[in-house]
Amino acid sequence: MTNKYKILTEFIKDISSETPDVQTYMFVKENISKYHLDIDIKSKTLKSKIIEVNTTLKFQDKELNEKKSHFEIVYSSIVKIEDEVTDKKDLEKIILCDVQNEIYPKLEKAFVNLLNDSGFPGIKIEKKINFDKLYQERFN
Repeated sequence: MTNKYKILTEFIKDISSETPDVQTYMFVKENISKYHLDIDIKSKTLKSKIIEVNTTLKFQDKELNEKKSHFEIVYSSIVKIEDEVTDKKDLEKIILCDVQNEIYPKLEKAFVNLLNDSGFPGIKIEKKINFDKLYQERFN
């Protein structure tokens, strides 16, 4: 089976690490195990059959702590969809699964580097994201 799309380019569109002060840094360093990884995928058509797909990863504390850091990356992929793709479900699967499966290793590496370079070495994203499973769950 050949791909029904081609990634023309991909890049980090936005990257952010915010820790307001040393006290917050020390608190976060002790409590970073409570942080959760969230993912959000948005797309918009740039022109016929060319789509911008923005995948956002956020690593954040869901607790109501006053001391918290914020880590976020927006990874943009410009995707050309083949002419034979006309069904909306096929297009959704390409954006939400196929493109994600292809770009995620690079996105995850950049995000882990952001965390390490922000003073939180050794953070690993243990739970791998199964984009195909998430896509299927949308319809159940």
